[in-house]
Amino acid sequence: MKIIWTFFLGIMACVGLQAQELNVNVTINTPKLQTADVSVFEDLEREITEFMNNQKWTNDVYEEEERIKAEIVITISDELSQTSFKSEVSIQSVRPVFGSNYETALMTHQDKDVVFTYNQFQPLEFTENAYTDNLTAVLAFYANVLIGMDYDSFTPFGGEPFFQKAQDIVNNVPPTVASQVPGWRSTDGNRNRYWIIENLLSPRTRPYRQAMYDYHRQALDVMHEDVGAGLAVMASSIDQIGEVNRSYPNSMILQMFSNAKRSEVIEIFKGASSQQKEKVVAVMQKVDPSSASEYRKMRGR
Repeated sequence: MKIIWTFFLGIMACVGLQAQELNVNVTINTPKLQTADVSVFEDLEREITEFMNNQKWTNDVYEEEERIKAEIVITISDELSQTSFKSEVSIQSVRPVFGSNYETALMTHQDKDVVFTYNQFQPLEFTENAYTDNLTAVLAFYANVLIGMDYDSFTPFGGEPFFQKAQDIVNNVPPTVASQVPGWRSTDGNRNRYWIIENLLSPRTRPYRQAMYDYHRQALDVMHEDVGAGLAVMASSIDQIGEVNRSYPNSMILQMFSNAKRSEVIEIFKGASSQQKEKVVAVMQKVDPSSASEYRKMRGR
């Protein structure tokens, strides 16, 4: 019996070593706090951290070092009541680059319209294929988008099932709720959750998603061995992104790409050939026109 019990404990220990998919650091800022107790947000910060990191989002087995690193910063902009808040949520995720200590940003995004309720000591619960509350819906939406973007960077269109789950979350928000909390409808503007997932699943953006695989797996991940080959593939992937800009101009996913990759593209192509620089500058000036002057500096003249 002692041998059996020891064997059972060994199995449980191995199971415990299997990590979940996300490794999210959560920060809640309350610069305009007036009525709510600060301890409410300390508890909420802990609850969101546990919700994102302890939830099982995929059927895959992750090692601890394989978890997807992300940062979520929630800034409370308005207290609608003691339990209801308006906030801005910043999300950033990174991916390691093979053969280096470098981490590349996959997503850098700010959701400016997150309204939610939270009762202190109330655990956050999420049920797939059902709407529970706005906070868990928003968190689960971004969890699936983060995972989907990570998978897309390792396998062509590998993030498809997770983008579909994010789409289901959008569709499961009741119309009566969507009319009261922003971000879930096409009519809430053109820079919200609805458009993020619409863009990611649109046939018009398929070249973008292929480009994300090429950019990361076929370019960044090979640069430790062959910088020239990596630069060539990266330039080609940026050209694909330019094609998406022509077929789907002003799409939200292109702005998200620019936010995540602007500094990286500029820095990497400083060492490229003049022909590659000109090609990349020409594309990125159109994809990210507000930063056109930054890209032109790559020319060095």
